[in-house]
Amino acid sequence: MLNPFIMKLERGARLTDEDRQVLEEAVLRSQHVGARKDLIHEGDVPDNVHLIVKGFACRYKTVSDGQRQIMAYLVPGDLCDLHVSILGEMDHSIATLCPCEVVYLPRATIEDLTENHSRINRALWWVTLVDEAILREWIVNMGRRPADRKLAHLLCELLMRLQSVGLATENSYEFSVTQADLGDTLGLSSVHVNRVLQQLRSDGLIGLKGRNLIINDVERLKEFAEFNPNYLHLKRRERDRSGDEAVGPAGVRESSPSVMDVLKRSLADRPPAKPE
Repeated sequence: MLNPFIMKLERGARLTDEDRQVLEEAVLRSQHVGARKDLIHEGDVPDNVHLIVKGFACRYKTVSDGQRQIMAYLVPGDLCDLHVSILGEMDHSIATLCPCEVVYLPRATIEDLTENHSRINRALWWVTLVDEAILREWIVNMGRRPADRKLAHLLCELLMRLQSVGLATENSYEFSVTQADLGDTLGLSSVHVNRVLQQLRSDGLIGLKGRNLIINDVERLKEFAEFNPNYLHLKRRERDRSGDEAVGPAGVRESSPSVMDVLKRSLADRPPAKPE
């Protein structure tokens, strides 16, 4: 099976065989993590970037009464915060939703990938921007769509994200998410989630077969959810297909700065805090 991480990065840049080899070696060793296990807790000092190779994970926060809000689903090929090692401490937790295979990428590996491999660096920039775009869409989805369209939109998104890494057919995928997880994602009770699922099934939009979600009519579900996949940025711009260099003044081609370079520069340029 093709590496989902490499398949995802190929969407952001045209990688060479050498790039793929570097990535294969970087993610060669994965660890099995059981379901419902925290990979890192809010308040922890982060040392590694987590890469999901198999299974579903999530970002979440809990409030004082113990209720959980899921803020993102992490599917195979997804990095759990590319530049998390720059943070002093975690402001959210990351947990598995089902048994997962996870690669722990140390900061040194991320720095090597971004500073010494320009095409990989470009692809990682793309990953960061897409993560932000998905978060924006989730805010709109959770805040402005009714419950049935919220859930339908999420199901459409997961179909396309899993298709892009070879883990979904044209209309189905393994759905390792419980009704309680969906409730914590959509801000609904489990009872309400069950009611919405039954509604979508009775309307002929979806079906469940074992652990697989089947979308009976993909275009009809997308129309119902008002789903526009543009925020997933799965279509690379044609003018970017020839390489990963940027054109500077007078047409001089320049290598794009690494993610780590820009972040370090922004920290260095930040004015010192005023004494209280």
